[in-house]
Amino acid sequence: MRIMTPLGWAASRWQLGPRALRWGTTAALVVSVLIVLGGGVVRVTGSGLGCPTWPTCDGQSVIQLVPDSIHLLIEQTNRMLTGLLIVAVGWAIIAARLQRPRDRVLTRLAWSQFWLVVANAVAGGFTVLFKLSPWMVAVHFVLAIGLLTTATLTWHRARAGLRHENPPRAPRAARTLAWTLVAATLVLILVGTLVTGSGPHSGDSQEVTRMPFHWESVTLVHAVLGTAVLVLGIALLVVLRGYPLARGRALAFVVVTLLQGALGAVQALTGLPEWQVALHLVGASLVWIGALRVLLDTDTRLFAVRDIPTAPTRAAEPVAAS
Repeated sequence: MRIMTPLGWAASRWQLGPRALRWGTTAALVVSVLIVLGGGVVRVTGSGLGCPTWPTCDGQSVIQLVPDSIHLLIEQTNRMLTGLLIVAVGWAIIAARLQRPRDRVLTRLAWSQFWLVVANAVAGGFTVLFKLSPWMVAVHFVLAIGLLTTATLTWHRARAGLRHENPPRAPRAARTLAWTLVAATLVLILVGTLVTGSGPHSGDSQEVTRMPFHWESVTLVHAVLGTAVLVLGIALLVVLRGYPLARGRALAFVVVTLLQGALGAVQALTGLPEWQVALHLVGASLVWIGALRVLLDTDTRLFAVRDIPTAPTRAAEPVAAS
């Protein structure tokens, strides 16, 4: 006997159009970036233990209607962003399931966001319980990057289904460079968590043990990796001539990475001002999203909708009259 889920029952009776799907996946992606910004604000303002317990804020209530400190207000607002994220992801899940014809890949991608939201919430709780251990903070951020990944893939898939044809697939050299770019960007972000974990912004106004790395040394490694990622992006600009969509993505990636690198250099040389650190975290999110979009529009068979034909790589040559 086949068991019908509530969403399956709803899908058998109602249908949502592509517009609802576009808005749902866009909302989930935007709020996923806002979550990173919220975490950054908590960290640089020393508000990580503004709510000293989890899941409640003060051991009794989840929300204090009249916060008694600015740190509590900031941390409580950050936690409430998770509720907004759940609404956005729920919207994406429902809109994906109520599409006709059904796209199982899209629905699974949307559901993966939900489980990563849950994992992030649990990691946030452990971060508080472990008194802002820099290792738990790093895990929390990596899970946020995982959420950004699935949100970007869902957003891309939702739009791919609206095309009349899939863009042409770039040559193997370009695809290899794009995969290398994503891998290098991931390593760059992971090393960035070590830079943050070794630096002064612990997330609390009290003394918190930091990672046992020499901050200047790990920052230098981070800068070298950033330069390598930028070079890979420029190389893709050269290789992707004749592929305007993918080349446009590569150009946007190079611009964002340049701005992110400039911001990173300025903040390192000016004593890590709080607002610059928070902005740098948002920049890291945009760089990661950009790298994924370069890959998706270079290797267009990834998450492509198979029912849509792929555009030819080159226009057909005219046949000479005999």
